[in-house]
Amino acid sequence: MRLIETGAVPETALPIEGFRAHLRLGTGFAEDGLQDAVLAGFLRAAIAAIEARTGKVLLARGFALEVARWRDGLRQPLPVAPLRAVTAFETRDAQGVTRPVPTGRWRAVADDARPAIEALSVALPAIPAGGIARIGFEAGFGPNWADIPADLAQATMMLAAHYHEYRHDTALGPGCMPFGVTALTERFRSLRLSGRGA
Repeated sequence: MRLIETGAVPETALPIEGFRAHLRLGTGFAEDGLQDAVLAGFLRAAIAAIEARTGKVLLARGFALEVARWRDGLRQPLPVAPLRAVTAFETRDAQGVTRPVPTGRWRAVADDARPAIEALSVALPAIPAGGIARIGFEAGFGPNWADIPADLAQATMMLAAHYHEYRHDTALGPGCMPFGVTALTERFRSLRLSGRGA
């Protein structure tokens, strides 16, 4: 299984001004915008960490899931949520020839925790030997910062501020995340009740 990000978060969607206010950086100076690229970098890093922890895409963008075999013949979970739309569904053989899967054979299940593609007939289409199935989709709470749930937006600001504060510290261990961030994101984490992750 391979998840590919096919769209990027545009710079205009990042709350640079809000983050500057969160950090209590001075304003009104001619050099106010000089650090925008650095602040955007901290925000992007925090977004990536929050998304990895929760499995939720904060700002809407495109993805593609490629699988060499179905997890289940009737249902293929998508690794991130919330699902906004399925934009493409096709199989590709070992020679690179693609065949679209007709929309009458499947449906998208826009579950907040575990979206999926489900077969409407006997099973999902057969994946050619040596080939893949590719599902293109858009996921995310919305295109604007205001679309993100308030607690996830706050957790992102806190984590970005943490990265800013400790930007020169190389002694932090892997997985280091402030307690407030883990508390705010905990309810968004997927609960897995079985070994299959269904």
